[in-house]
Amino acid sequence: MKRDIEWIEKRDDGGRCRIRVKFPGNGKVKWQFKRSDEERWDYTTPPTPEEWATLEEKMDALYNRRRAAYRDLELVRKLARDART
Repeated sequence: MKRDIEWIEKRDDGGRCRIRVKFPGNGKVKWQFKRSDEERWDYTTPPTPEEWATLEEKMDALYNRRRAAYRDLELVRKLARDART
């Protein structure tokens, strides 16, 4: 993909978290998290199943608008399925 996928979620504690997903092209997905009360991005926290589901929905919408490659959509589906088990 040419661009990152990014969205903002509200957390249970009332804070907000910016989530960015990159596709470096090596068959992997790179997750980045940045809370509104922190200055630096977090690269080590694993995504939750809900975040995988959100990414899968966003990728499906991008693919339907011809803005994402099918291989990236299939990669996200596979990784999301693996994360649920």
